[in-house]
Amino acid sequence: MTDDLRAAALDSKAWPYEEARKLLKRYPDGKPSGAPMLFETGYGPSGLPHIGTFNEVLRTTMVRNAFHALSDQPTRLIAFSDDMDGLRKVPDNVPNKAMLAEHLGKPLSRIPDPFGKFDSFAAHNNAMLRQFLDRFGFDYEFASSTDYYTGGRFDGALKVVLRNFGKIQDVMLPTLREERRATYSPVLPISPTSGVVLQVPIEVIDADAGKIAFVDESGERVVQSALGGLSKLQWKVDWAMRWVALGVDFEMYGKDLIDSGIQSSKIARILGGRPPEGFVYEMFLDEKGEKISKSKGNGLSLEQWLTYGPDESLAFYAYREPRKAKQLHMGVIPRAVDEYWQFRATYPTQELKQQLGNPVHHIHDGKLPGGTLAVTFGLLLNLVGVMGEATKAQVWGYLANYLPDATAETQPELDRLIDHALAYARDFVAPTLVKRAPEGNERAALERLDAELAALPDDASAEDIQKIVYEIGKTGDFAELRDWFRALYETLLGSSQGPRMGSFIRLYGIANSRTLIAEALAR
Repeated sequence: MTDDLRAAALDSKAWPYEEARKLLKRYPDGKPSGAPMLFETGYGPSGLPHIGTFNEVLRTTMVRNAFHALSDQPTRLIAFSDDMDGLRKVPDNVPNKAMLAEHLGKPLSRIPDPFGKFDSFAAHNNAMLRQFLDRFGFDYEFASSTDYYTGGRFDGALKVVLRNFGKIQDVMLPTLREERRATYSPVLPISPTSGVVLQVPIEVIDADAGKIAFVDESGERVVQSALGGLSKLQWKVDWAMRWVALGVDFEMYGKDLIDSGIQSSKIARILGGRPPEGFVYEMFLDEKGEKISKSKGNGLSLEQWLTYGPDESLAFYAYREPRKAKQLHMGVIPRAVDEYWQFRATYPTQELKQQLGNPVHHIHDGKLPGGTLAVTFGLLLNLVGVMGEATKAQVWGYLANYLPDATAETQPELDRLIDHALAYARDFVAPTLVKRAPEGNERAALERLDAELAALPDDASAEDIQKIVYEIGKTGDFAELRDWFRALYETLLGSSQGPRMGSFIRLYGIANSRTLIAEALAR
């Protein structure tokens, strides 16, 4: 780590560095006994993981990397799955719903996998989460709530909860509705008869021995241990217990959990621990402006984004403005792709202070791959949209004319981007394209453009073509220049928005572009 980088990081206003500096203040001389700074992310495997789950790990990793720039202290990242949680409702986006309905209330790790691939529903969803994280090469340790409870790793902390049962009740009960207070308990026993996680009051018989009593579903009073996986904690209490038992130093969470974070922090202090540093982010919304839900399956899945955009575009979208609510739907992908490349192109020319505020620095942890992108994703989409049923080889045929030295081997990132463009154009662009006939002065302007293009050599530059397009718009009796560009997009491309026309005509070819004009004039 260079002194210049550390000095710049200590002063950077990029949000990962701001969060990392909180950890420096937390332990100015490092954690006792040289223990690693512990980062945690949480996952509730009641539904399939979605981008929100993935992005929490991504953003936490960005803070962890920023901390490495500030300090030589060791760190760990735990991705913790609350798979002991009872299944409250059947998700909308899974098969075998009737089977799942028969197991409502049981721990997710003790419910059969509706997909028939794993030992349990939790095991399936945990595997999906790890697959997502592994694809991006995250350095993390997966932790299962079931393993920790049943293996006894939380037994000591559970005894502390039982010793402080009344104090925890004093924190939680005022936050609940009157009817909920009557049945609320920080400790949820698991029924010895049905295996359901019970939402019933308990009596602490012997805190040091972990003994509790409760009334089972049958109405029988049961005395049993709360240890070894025979109970779990209500999640707010569980959250606090986990912070203390594991020694968590940093965890981020969504805005909808602010109150929960306050209550869990109070409980962590009761248990003799210190709440972690926290970062509250805004929620992702779907196209309707509604919160993304695992059970509803609204919004985008990770696989969907990666079908239509590269990995880096998703990381870029996650980095930007985490405290601002953002919609997450197919329409945001093209802009994210092009903006990622814009920031990547400027990075080598920036001073160190500016680089630390550049999103790509945090996406690649300062280790940017080489290369630039000579064609924007938006331009590729317009090309493929005009071509119709195009193949990758055909797209490269046009690119070979536009970029004579470019090949799939020399431009691998562009090559992969063509696959994304073909998929996106096929599924979301082509169905929306409707070309209209030119109207009024638009017809004369198109005829003039055709004549001007006919006089150009085939290898005319994009800049020369753009000058012609621009001049026709200025002198073509249009109220505003943008009216001319809109006419070009709507009559030639079938869309209300489009690319820089000089670049598009250069890429598509003058002869092909004149054919588009002729077809428009014939309508």
